[in-house]
Amino acid sequence: MVVAGLSQQIPTSLQGPFKPVTRHFDPSLRRGSDDLPMDHPRLRKNVTSNFPEQISLALSTPASMWVSWVTGDAQIGLNVTPVDPSTVGSEVWFGKESGKYTGKQTGVSVIYNQLYPFEDLWNYTSGIIHHVKIDGLEPETKYYYKCGDSSLEAMSEELVFETLPLPGSGKYPRRIAVIGDLGLTSNSTTTIDHLVNNDPSMILMIGDLTYANQYLTTGGKGASCYSCQFPDAPIRETYQPRWDGWGRFMEPLTSRVPMMVVEGNHEIEPQVANITFQSYLTRFSVPSNESGSNSNFYYSFDAGGVHFIMLGAYVNYNKTGAQYAWLQKDLQKVDRSITPWLVAAWHPPWYNSYSSHYQEFECMRLEMEALLYQYGVDIVLSGHVHAYERMNRVFNYTLDSCGPVYIIVGDGGNIEKVDVDHADDLGKCPSPGNNIPEIGGVCHMNFSFGPAKGKFCWDRQPEWSAYRESSFGHGMLEVVNSTYALWTWHRNQDIYQEDSHGDQIYIVRQPELCSTSSKGNNISPTANVVAELRNPSFSSFCGIISCSLLCSYFNI
Repeated sequence: MVVAGLSQQIPTSLQGPFKPVTRHFDPSLRRGSDDLPMDHPRLRKNVTSNFPEQISLALSTPASMWVSWVTGDAQIGLNVTPVDPSTVGSEVWFGKESGKYTGKQTGVSVIYNQLYPFEDLWNYTSGIIHHVKIDGLEPETKYYYKCGDSSLEAMSEELVFETLPLPGSGKYPRRIAVIGDLGLTSNSTTTIDHLVNNDPSMILMIGDLTYANQYLTTGGKGASCYSCQFPDAPIRETYQPRWDGWGRFMEPLTSRVPMMVVEGNHEIEPQVANITFQSYLTRFSVPSNESGSNSNFYYSFDAGGVHFIMLGAYVNYNKTGAQYAWLQKDLQKVDRSITPWLVAAWHPPWYNSYSSHYQEFECMRLEMEALLYQYGVDIVLSGHVHAYERMNRVFNYTLDSCGPVYIIVGDGGNIEKVDVDHADDLGKCPSPGNNIPEIGGVCHMNFSFGPAKGKFCWDRQPEWSAYRESSFGHGMLEVVNSTYALWTWHRNQDIYQEDSHGDQIYIVRQPELCSTSSKGNNISPTANVVAELRNPSFSSFCGIISCSLLCSYFNI
């Protein structure tokens, strides 16, 4: 595939499996940077009284959108008093013309606490968190909106967002940004600035958002290694104001572009009475009820012709559990004639050749991989490992042209630094006693077949690993049509270079070769693609990439 105007060829997954490639860490760069301080202009509070801040959007259904924000002041100290969330209303005004709001809807307001049963640890109670669902939205339409409480004369400035195409329309989100393990460092700011320049229409945030748990409850300086710096901490402490700083940091982007989140291990945040995940569960709205999961830990949604499945790795994923039962039902309902693309995301990767988190979630893979393969999942996105890696199509550690393309983008820029060691590097293979998940079982295993038979680690880059690089960055998915999607990974340092990127490939679906249990496969996919190629309106796609390879592939 050739980009118009450029001599550089973009490979397609049809040409795989690819010979494994490693690009090592650039020693002229630093492996990490410190967190931004709370008084940094992008983190400090810039509104007064009950005016909204930390405004963010999330998809609900194709015709509705969640709007969330925070009002008032959080409290932190030995003794805190929660506020009454009903004292500030939750309203959103919206319309298709600036200053003319034809719709008004109200929602809910909540708070949460982070409390510790240990002397001298500071407690936290949040400001008031508001969630409003606005519905009746038209597809591919720009909406202007304000949020707040009009009775208190505390409404936000006017903001704007654009809705996505409908499922079944043959259209797709223009650009889907993918970020993992972001944090709040100088590297994080570069990631977000670079992402904004790439102008996404939707964001997938695949776990480990704020790294508030790299701090003691009293704040101070965050640690790149919590257990190293705070070995005597009675519990994994957190400094919850980092969540408020993160919400402000993200607001210029998330107030106009919907962000879909899924939990990572840094969102666990244990507290009194074994309560966990309170920040994550309270601050974000996700379409859990809309998708029938009734759990913010896992859910699904449609965005144009893409069905997204967000899975929870830190709740029960066993075949006997509620999540697996919901996943099975959700996959059974997917109609590939309406949403041809099926994309899954969760935080910790199943396929990973770095030493960090190597084979950490084998138990989850053993429980769920066959189901995702059965229904023909096209792409799997994960984070957790602080580096980039794209796999060849794989199933059960075997190269398989019908397996998903697994991609790791846990390189958002957090305080824990970039990962540089590979499990196949000499002396870098972790022991089976390492990489134990915070939640869930351990299923480490030696390989029973292939070049690594009888070993825990390969002695070279595994054949299922196509490209890996130790660098911070973000991904961008651009779905072109029902069978072609352009994946681009942008390394952070390339922000200073025009038309530069770290890794790029066209991921090609082959439904005519890979039979699945999904609905909508009874019509010949080959015939559909041929029709698209012969359609004069397809010339816009041919202006982006060369059609000669496709025409040759389908004998037209």
